[in-house]
Amino acid sequence: MATRLGDLLDDARRRTFVGRRRELASFDDVLLGRSARRVLLVHGPGGIGKTTLLLEYRTRARDAGRTVLLLDAREVDPSPEGFENAMAAAAGQPMSVLPDGAVLLVDGYEQLGPIDGWLRQAFLPALPADCVVVLAGREAPAAPWRSDPGWRSVVGVHRLGDLDEAESGELLERAGVASAARPQLVRLGRGHPLAMALLADIAVTGTVPDRLAEVPDLVAALLESLLLGAPADAHMTGLAACAMAWLTTEDLLRQVVGPAAGEVFAWLERRPFVIRGPNGLFPHDLARDVLDAEFERRWPERYRALHRVVHDHVVASLRSAAGPDRQMLAQHLLYLHRKSPFSEIISSLRAQGSAAVVPARREDHEPALSLIEHFEGPRSARLAERWFAEQPESLNVVRDNQGLAGFVFHVMHPTGSPMEDRDPVTRAVLDHATRQGPARPGEQIYIGRFMAGRRGYQSDPYAVLAGPVSSLIEWVSRPLAWSFIAIVDDATWGPIFDYIAFTRQLEVEFDGRTHVVYGNDWRRLPVGTWLDLMSEREHSGGTGPPPASLLRPPPLDRARFAAAVRTALPDLRRPDRLAASPLMGSSLAAPSMAAPSMAAEPGGASTERLRATIENAIGCLGDQPLEAVLRRTFVRGAPTQEAAAEVLGLPFSTYRRHLAKAVEQLTDVLWAVEIGEVRLPAERLPTLGGSN
Repeated sequence: MATRLGDLLDDARRRTFVGRRRELASFDDVLLGRSARRVLLVHGPGGIGKTTLLLEYRTRARDAGRTVLLLDAREVDPSPEGFENAMAAAAGQPMSVLPDGAVLLVDGYEQLGPIDGWLRQAFLPALPADCVVVLAGREAPAAPWRSDPGWRSVVGVHRLGDLDEAESGELLERAGVASAARPQLVRLGRGHPLAMALLADIAVTGTVPDRLAEVPDLVAALLESLLLGAPADAHMTGLAACAMAWLTTEDLLRQVVGPAAGEVFAWLERRPFVIRGPNGLFPHDLARDVLDAEFERRWPERYRALHRVVHDHVVASLRSAAGPDRQMLAQHLLYLHRKSPFSEIISSLRAQGSAAVVPARREDHEPALSLIEHFEGPRSARLAERWFAEQPESLNVVRDNQGLAGFVFHVMHPTGSPMEDRDPVTRAVLDHATRQGPARPGEQIYIGRFMAGRRGYQSDPYAVLAGPVSSLIEWVSRPLAWSFIAIVDDATWGPIFDYIAFTRQLEVEFDGRTHVVYGNDWRRLPVGTWLDLMSEREHSGGTGPPPASLLRPPPLDRARFAAAVRTALPDLRRPDRLAASPLMGSSLAAPSMAAPSMAAEPGGASTERLRATIENAIGCLGDQPLEAVLRRTFVRGAPTQEAAAEVLGLPFSTYRRHLAKAVEQLTDVLWAVEIGEVRLPAERLPTLGGSN
């Protein structure tokens, strides 16, 4: 008798599982010791039933008393450490080697191409002899699995194909489809397991399509009917979010459908085209594409609103994440840009194998330097070698089964390194920033200095992936004045920078190459405003420089900022005078930090926001006497400073000392907010327009 929901799900899957007799017999023989095979390699195209087969394998192994680990390679960093960490997470305890008799099932094995050799040469040979391993992916096994005499003796290879007519009919019967409808559905489904599952799901409602010319049309028609069968609007909205997001979790659904998140998640999990991975749900690629297009066509306004919720959830998660999660979240954000110049390239990489952008190891330096020397020249390679030695943590890479597939290297300035002067490109960029808008105390300048892929250098798909992923992580998490990226392939990257609203800043001739530098001043187009613009371009596919209406005035330096704070404080209760403050062009008045009810001035700034930020900062000083002085003087303003001192019970000279110190500390806090070094806690925001 089932005691867990998971048991009920497994029982339901077993009742509808059909076909794959050869694959099941092979697995049973391995489990029962009737075969010398220990590793089964299962491959076939998307939607052909690999995941369904692995779930059946898991049930049979458990019934045989085996310990079973099921990994989804989409959620595994393709490195030895990442693979072992994923095993430990699945097992609920540290684990680098499987216990005796264990069964390891890996879905989406094409994602682990970079460690295929390590698994074959190091990990698998170290397992106990009675362990069973099944690796299922889209691609046929690499040649060494078949050519090595040792592996040939213990490996079984299974290519999954379509179901035959009898199996298709049996699947429909087990799904509860009326016998009269089955021949038509068998003909339409053509044995494709995903299509048959979708047909079965819709046919039980009494709807049988008459004819379908090809599988995409078939799926479109079935999904149209499936949408009509959603129990409630929340379920339909959850399905749209699942099609839109790279990975759907209950946390995301709470943002989308509120308290119904758990119910909607469970319903989504039961959809025949939705797969559950270790960290969430994702639909089959074909179903995802058709669903997403259908929702956008039917409900464009709702679709845009939902897209924004998903976008904001991913951005918030990216800003708060740490470690390897950041690169995956950055890819999630890029995935939302379906109309961008890099969308098709990145999607193709994910479809063919691993696309994880990870920190470099020492052995990655040499192949990266070789690429730079080959495409840019020896002087550039020597500069890169010095930069790599000084800042190895700034090199990120993508690996495939042939080694280094792509890389990106950025530098955060100021570094205090002589390399800032020795590297002509870096020196020219920093001089340009000084002329156009120098970094203020506490701010940094990001320079993307080298970027390449093994085959096409900067036009290589792996370079197009590594650059945006690495950059996004830094841009949303650091107090940046500028971001610059130097490229030598303007034909490839010009349209990308045009899409992300980065403008051409300068050109530098070095080592026989023209380095074109694109950039953005984050003080004028803050990251929050930029993300809003990118969210809009996710829908419109718009390009070009940022609209002038989004740009702030040139940034204040530290001295002018301090003077502006001193001038603004007496005007906190005078919106007409506060509107003339230079601080209206700063982040203190920015709409991205404002409550929805705040009225914005032309250009997006708000006097109410400026006042709220200053009052919030006063409350964060952490010194009660100093806070009291500021509040009595400026927030609940006494008519004169002498009157404020009297109310506070302070001698006037003591009051003046406290006031000067308080204004100085308040300015420090506000400056940290201005340059993005800190964020004031939202819960401390005062109620505007309320009591004094």
